[in-house]
Amino acid sequence: MTEIIPPMKTYTKFKEYIWLVNTIHEAKSITLAEINRKWVLTEMSEGEKMPRTTFYRHKCAIEDIFGIIIDCDKKNGNKYFINNDEVLDEETVQNWMISTLSVGNLVEESQSLHHRILLEHTPSGGEKLRQVLKAMKESRCLMITYRRYSAPAGSSFTIEPYCVKLFSQRWYLLGKLSNGFLATFSFDRIESIDLLDLTFELPEDFDAAFYFKDSYGIVVDNKAKLERIVLRAHGLEKYYLRDLPLHPSQQEINTKEEYADFELRLRPTTEFKAALLSRGQWIEVLEPQTLADEIVEWHQKSIERYQKK
Repeated sequence: MTEIIPPMKTYTKFKEYIWLVNTIHEAKSITLAEINRKWVLTEMSEGEKMPRTTFYRHKCAIEDIFGIIIDCDKKNGNKYFINNDEVLDEETVQNWMISTLSVGNLVEESQSLHHRILLEHTPSGGEKLRQVLKAMKESRCLMITYRRYSAPAGSSFTIEPYCVKLFSQRWYLLGKLSNGFLATFSFDRIESIDLLDLTFELPEDFDAAFYFKDSYGIVVDNKAKLERIVLRAHGLEKYYLRDLPLHPSQQEINTKEEYADFELRLRPTTEFKAALLSRGQWIEVLEPQTLADEIVEWHQKSIERYQKK
């Protein structure tokens, strides 16, 4: 049963949940006694051990709220472990929530350094996100007014909201239009949004992660050929690509002192090409040659613009 938390204690309890998940995840497997040795060193504990009953209530709440399952290996010294820890190593909602809340906890505990902690603004989506998620939960259609960058005015659409995605500091909505096509809408260009009484059925075979699997970002272009792409990252760029892969399919296939080669499998859309172009001289496309030629052409056009000045 989910732990019932008084409103005043909600924030504190969430901090404890996040701490417990991170502690078990980092340890891989850990006893309650070992958890308590770490717990009493935190400010949250006020020097007191976590009672076994509190631990079990937290364990149940974590499963209910985050879908993270904490199990006990009784054959291995009653050690606790995360039974579905893959959700913390992938692009999942659980991983995003835990990471975001963990950073929030760290910043909150470092208020004295507020003038030395510079954050990047990420729009929350606010009321629009709330309405979209409500529509998704209740399988209800939305009426949105959307204005593209090049359009003088907005256009209205009735859509079936399939999923939302956060990419490059922006929220996006993927929805099915009345003509049967799937389209992606940026929240910051939605001028109005209304929840309709009209309902829809999400196709049983729709998988949001699979839909975007072969794409970079939010542009899905099935006309673009699925390619094996090999990139050479020169200098320090190889470290950046290791730490922040361009795509989930990315693998390092060759390592030298001066560079590293990475293999990706995706559809090279304009969005992906722009990402490569932004890396300048530090990224070289080795395969396929057609993509390499196109990136060279883009670089040449950029040089021509400067030469005209």
